[in-house]
Amino acid sequence: MRMVFGVVSLLIALAVAGTLGKKQLQAMGLIGERATRASNDADTDTKAVTDALLGAARDGAAPAPVEGTVPAQAQAIQGRVRDAAAAALQKGAERSNATQP
Repeated sequence: MRMVFGVVSLLIALAVAGTLGKKQLQAMGLIGERATRASNDADTDTKAVTDALLGAARDGAAPAPVEGTVPAQAQAIQGRVRDAAAAALQKGAERSNATQP
């Protein structure tokens, strides 16, 4: 009887770990498509924030490298993220104002 409970609890733990791993991989975009994507606009916003984090430029332009010490690089990346977040919030506010009568 103990063995049966042990095997069942092991299978439950394995199922939970597998589900969490799958969700993490889906969130990173390494497997499958997420069902929560509403439109291409949301995908564009996600790409803009990702580009800001990685320092990539749009329309085939080369990314601007961050030079200097590690703290300077961290500050530059934080500034890009702050700017991207502010732009996303501004875009959301503009959309909200446009849809309200």
